[in-house]
Amino acid sequence: MADEVLRVGPPARTTHDGGDVTNGRARFSGQVELPADPGVDRAPEVPVAVSPSVEPGVFVEPAPTAPGFVRIWEDEGPGQPGSVAVAASWQRKFALAVAASDLATLAVCVLLGWLVGFGDGTGPQASDPWLLAGAVAVIVPVALVACRAWDPRTLGQGAEEWSRLIRAFVSSAIVLGLGGLAIERLGVRPWVFGVLPVAGLLAMAGRYLLRRWLHQARKRGRGMLPVLAVGTEQAVRDLVERTRRVPHMGWVVVGVCTPTGLGEEGQGHVAGVPVIGDLDDLSTSVGSGRYGVVAVAPTPGWSPKRLHRLAWDLEGTGSELVVDPGLMEVAGPRLHVAPVDGLPLLRLTEPRLSGVPRVFKLMFDRVTTAALLLVLLPVFALIAFVVKLDGGPVFYRQTRVGQRGRTFRMIKFRSMVPDADKLREDLITGANDGSGPLFKLRRDPRVTRIGQLLRRYSLDELPQLLNVLGGSMSLVGPRPPLPSEIDAYTDAAKRKFLVRPGMTGLWQVSGRSDLSWEESVRLDLRYVENWSPAMDLVIMWKTVSAVFRGDGAY
Repeated sequence: MADEVLRVGPPARTTHDGGDVTNGRARFSGQVELPADPGVDRAPEVPVAVSPSVEPGVFVEPAPTAPGFVRIWEDEGPGQPGSVAVAASWQRKFALAVAASDLATLAVCVLLGWLVGFGDGTGPQASDPWLLAGAVAVIVPVALVACRAWDPRTLGQGAEEWSRLIRAFVSSAIVLGLGGLAIERLGVRPWVFGVLPVAGLLAMAGRYLLRRWLHQARKRGRGMLPVLAVGTEQAVRDLVERTRRVPHMGWVVVGVCTPTGLGEEGQGHVAGVPVIGDLDDLSTSVGSGRYGVVAVAPTPGWSPKRLHRLAWDLEGTGSELVVDPGLMEVAGPRLHVAPVDGLPLLRLTEPRLSGVPRVFKLMFDRVTTAALLLVLLPVFALIAFVVKLDGGPVFYRQTRVGQRGRTFRMIKFRSMVPDADKLREDLITGANDGSGPLFKLRRDPRVTRIGQLLRRYSLDELPQLLNVLGGSMSLVGPRPPLPSEIDAYTDAAKRKFLVRPGMTGLWQVSGRSDLSWEESVRLDLRYVENWSPAMDLVIMWKTVSAVFRGDGAY
């Protein structure tokens, strides 16, 4: 391949990311073309000619051709999805919608509180409901602004949005309560302990519905923020694949800068994203204002001085700078910034697997499981009756490996024929739809008719509540492996044994049997490294929809 890359083709036009590039094939000197993907629509090819005056060393963004590339609409006109202007407009409009939802919810609750007459009464400690309603109507919006609960950068994703909303309503309740105490007006109590909590819960419900709408829109490619990724080909590919797995985050990588400026195997792209230059071209690229985020991944030779220069170049462009610290699957409460003489250092604390958090998890598991068993007793009886009619025992017990490598007997409703374990040896030598050491068949002949239904909706796993009650399992945790699978585990994969296995987990809400072995290990490690009570609650909430969808269940 020639060393120089030429800019060729017809006059440039505006594309999805707001830049002026040609929309066609990227041609290297020597007429080497990027491989075409028949599954991706392309603009009609335009005959081109190499002009002697073409500036060498400049690379043209090719039309992405790699399999799996998530195309951004290339609509004509200034309002194109995938541009910084469009993404910023989406952020502003969504922030306005969230603020309108919060204020409408607050207005309804305040009006109902006034109509009911909360705080009204006789005596010196009585309060005027009108005054209390007015005070709440002023205090809560001020608290929402003070807690930055309407910051567009945190809305629609992550737990920070909920944290700020909760802080705002809790702060409002404290201010209102202390004010009533100071002037000896006990009429504030129904507002502090009734109106404000209800308003907060309803505001969370409204935001949740808006978040679901936003995520669906982003899955269709709307309102995406264009990202320029900087780093080695491997690091950039990892970032591209992660943004494609979670499009609801609102990021789409549309350009890449690598140390060589050539991409993977010199093809001019990384995972279908065009390489626009090397690290020396970065200042020119970010100065165009075409990228809402510049993401810097680990790169050999990337010095702090260079990062400072990049941050200065981004000032005034409206672009954000994000840096990958290189700490795989570690985030949230374990990361802390500890500056030393102006040098920011990331302090990494140990996973919280013991002490008060562990006691809280144990108590939550036992109490919740006992309540679920009482509620689901009729369901247990019905499933047991149907399984018994199919012939054979109702329950199936299997040895699994739990916390610290200890084995236990996991209980499930029987979904296969009684001699399924004996037939397994004959099937394992044939086809396998599982990944790594996992053995799975999409159409397993051992599964009974009623077993197919039970497996699709994970009803066969309900008896594992008895394992949770007995302490061998948890409601949320890594998948409990078979003893035969342990031999294939690496030292990293064995970290899952630091916690108790769970009935559900990140693997359950992320695809279950459709996941690759590497992805399953990565999700288990993410849970172990970043566990928190809030993560358990989020996983349990997502499990409900995952079970009803039945994705990856076989």
